[in-house]
Amino acid sequence: MALDLRLYALIDPEHAGGPHLVELAQLLAQGGATLVQLRDKRSPTRLFVERAREIKAALTGFAVPFLINDRVDVALACGADGVHVGQEDMTVADARRLMGSSAIIGLSIKMPAEAETAPLDLLNYVGVGGVFATSSKDNPAAPIGVAGLTRIAGIVRRRARGFPVCAIAGITMENAADALAAGADGVAVISALSHQRDPFEAARRLRAAVDAALAQRARA
Repeated sequence: MALDLRLYALIDPEHAGGPHLVELAQLLAQGGATLVQLRDKRSPTRLFVERAREIKAALTGFAVPFLINDRVDVALACGADGVHVGQEDMTVADARRLMGSSAIIGLSIKMPAEAETAPLDLLNYVGVGGVFATSSKDNPAAPIGVAGLTRIAGIVRRRARGFPVCAIAGITMENAADALAAGADGVAVISALSHQRDPFEAARRLRAAVDAALAQRARA
């Protein structure tokens, strides 16, 4: 599947709001999510795999890749389209070796030094952040802000022109345009989608805002 980072929907059983996760994934895809990731830090592995398989099946028919956060074993077991790893997870090289050349693999980056050393040749995108403060993840470090996003995106693209960059953490309707103006190709979102009364409408509105911001950047 082609990689489109514009509206990267992260779903998590701890932050799922109203609908069941399977229904939530479908609503977000219908509303305009271009990528869906399942993040689950607490469930036993068997439950994680079963839940991932259900979501993967529910997304059949949508041109929306399905990724797993951190767990390469779960991604392989459920037939996910890829995996997103952090700096302390399995190395990108090992993930690529296990997942294969066609898998989508993303890496979290927060520090300029990480941007300098990330194995971009093995990655499909990087997720930069946390850009803004967020309540959906335990993270004691201060957000990097728009300036930090701009700096890290610049380092990545100095190394690989046009390399896909996604802004992560604290993204809302109010600040998504700022993240895109700073160089992100899309935004990764939990609360602004999952915690809304109508996730479909939230995704539709945020996707429209992202598209408008990217069009404005292209005209600048």
